[in-house]
Amino acid sequence: MLALVGGDEFNPGNEEQDRLLAGAAGRGPAFVVPTAAARQKPSQSVTHAIAWFRQFHLDLQELPVLKRSDANSEVLAERARAGGFFYLVGGDPGLVARVLRGSAVWKAIFEAWRDGAALAGSSAGAMALCSHTLVMATWPHHFNRRPIDALGVVPMTAVLPHYNTFGKRWIESAQAAAPDLDLLGVDERSAAVWDGREWRAAGPGDVTFIKGSKVICVASGARVPGLRVPARMLPQQ
Repeated sequence: MLALVGGDEFNPGNEEQDRLLAGAAGRGPAFVVPTAAARQKPSQSVTHAIAWFRQFHLDLQELPVLKRSDANSEVLAERARAGGFFYLVGGDPGLVARVLRGSAVWKAIFEAWRDGAALAGSSAGAMALCSHTLVMATWPHHFNRRPIDALGVVPMTAVLPHYNTFGKRWIESAQAAAPDLDLLGVDERSAAVWDGREWRAAGPGDVTFIKGSKVICVASGARVPGLRVPARMLPQQ
């Protein structure tokens, strides 16, 4: 299972997708990955995640990947390869890609997911799981975004997180900078969930698929048309 969450993770409203994720966890340890929050008190994200997932009878532990040397640690990669659940928290949209892309730990996470582990990312974590993540193009214009290469699980796609609050304001700049990319707007506390066969929306908000001038908005339980099938081979990085 793969889930792209729109943000405000580990809070009430996320129960639907997080129950699905916990139920889909494979054998082995369950990890929260705080990379995106490395500059924003990552320990708080870890503590919050551990407390939240207890209600779903899932005991999380931290996979402490905060910098590039962590991501290339063979010890951490070995731990990750045995994992059955991974949740990439929100934070800095570019940091996850810069730290994890092409690393030993990311290779291990991807292979564990391909072999049956559950994988999720919220906000910056969800952005990083796609082929491209959208970073600020010019300071201080927060809504002017440009794509950089990310982890590549969902091909030719970029996530617009927090879509119901500010993410929709990224559409114009993202389409101008990368007109060939599909865009996926995900409301806070909501998710696009891949169950191995198809993508469906989950949570109290909507999921919006954008391709050029075509915009398709779907609510919880509905299939997300157009969103690409996740990769089964790790893209060259």
